[in-house]
Amino acid sequence: MSTLSRILYVEDEPDIRAVAKLALEMVGGFTVKICESGEQALREAATFAPDMILLDVMMPGLDGPATLKGLREQPALANVPAAFMTAKIQPAEVAFYKSLGAIEVIAKPFDPMTLATQVRAAWEKRVN
Repeated sequence: MSTLSRILYVEDEPDIRAVAKLALEMVGGFTVKICESGEQALREAATFAPDMILLDVMMPGLDGPATLKGLREQPALANVPAAFMTAKIQPAEVAFYKSLGAIEVIAKPFDPMTLATQVRAAWEKRVN
């Protein structure tokens, strides 16, 4: 069973990126690579070799769903568990995001003290 240590986080808002990176690194003990856009994630994700991918849904250019689709087309990333982070967490929206292949949808705004725990819980749901 592999362990969760490397997380790719795709988020266009600088303040949210900074808080999430701190929360995941300092509280969670993870190694985090930040991408500011879906386009950057498509260029750099495979080299980072993440154990899990966190994606903001609403981003300029490639949004979260389009980014996930692009990442899935890269053989090295085809089976990496991914979760969306969004303020849109109505049941129908959550079901839609999961239909795209997300293992979890994490609500924004998130609590920095519990984000790492939420990410670990999502990781545990993945299909091995």
